[in-house]
Amino acid sequence: MKTPTDTRLIPKPGFVFTSRSSPYWQRASEGELLLQRCRDCGHLQHYPRSLCVRCWSHDLDWQQAAGTGTVWTYTVVAIPGHPAWGPHVPYVLALVELDEGPRLMTNIVDCPPDTVYCGQAVRLLPGRDETDNQTLLQFTLIH
Repeated sequence: MKTPTDTRLIPKPGFVFTSRSSPYWQRASEGELLLQRCRDCGHLQHYPRSLCVRCWSHDLDWQQAAGTGTVWTYTVVAIPGHPAWGPHVPYVLALVELDEGPRLMTNIVDCPPDTVYCGQAVRLLPGRDETDNQTLLQFTLIH
């Protein structure tokens, strides 16, 4: 089988949908970020799981995140791990600590990569990848 050399023809890896993560991805498609909340101990967590990582309860629901946080750590990607992201380099891959506590891996967009630093305030800036028909929960700097 011949592989395409034009990176525009290489699809990006898709999201993983499960019965547990379905509400998360549904709201993400509307540009909203959800966190799981344990009904027993109140712990907030991200990514969606089948149990609370603090008390192991299975009694979980969802809470909308404020969409603000800080850059906990980051890297500027110059050589992508997958060829479909080749046209987007350089880009910022970051671990953002949300104001609610959980951390999530995301991109910092709409700014020069060399302006990002640890501890910097960020806010949710959902974007649409029309090529892959996906809403991306990315963040941008708060100036």
